[in-house]
Amino acid sequence: MSLPRLLLADDHRIVVEGLRSILSPEFDLVGIVEDGRQLVEAARRLEPDIIIADVSMPHLNGLDAVQQLKREGSRAKVVFLTMHKDTTYAARAMEIGAMGFVLKHCASSELLEAIRTVLSGQAYLTPEVAEGLDRLASSKSTAARSPSLTPRQREIVQLFAEGKSAREVAATLHISNRTAENHKARIMDVLCLTSTSELIQYAIRHGIITPG
Repeated sequence: MSLPRLLLADDHRIVVEGLRSILSPEFDLVGIVEDGRQLVEAARRLEPDIIIADVSMPHLNGLDAVQQLKREGSRAKVVFLTMHKDTTYAARAMEIGAMGFVLKHCASSELLEAIRTVLSGQAYLTPEVAEGLDRLASSKSTAARSPSLTPRQREIVQLFAEGKSAREVAATLHISNRTAENHKARIMDVLCLTSTSELIQYAIRHGIITPG
């Protein structure tokens, strides 16, 4: 019987090498990518059964990359593997169609269990994250009143918040410099932001980028 096909997305080489040794005996590791855009392309091409993805990745974060794949109809089951304990990330992960959320410091003991659980059709959350989701649910009504961005706008916010210039954003998204600048201005107007610093803080608060 063939092994489940697994695609791994993480931009930390040491982490990747450790995961390779954990995963290879049970799974066919069909690809390893280092950013969200590579993840989208590889998932389209390789059609894995399961995707293990970090939340924080350059160019396009894991959450938005997976959301894009799910909109396109990807059937891959997704487990996020992250260092971030903030339940906001876990809540968003499950909202966009992920089935697992595991903290990196628990990976050696939990990741295989999480993958097996997800492949059986059930969700898996690291216990300490699961405990915080109930508390987060009580604040949903307040968050729902906040302005929301389209997936494209979130991509643009991430690129600018990562410190890229309008020219670099334009080149990444294959648009003109003026269009990139207009997108940024429109987003900041919608969000009532007045500076790039405020845009960065918005991106951090809403899980588009992570601090550090």
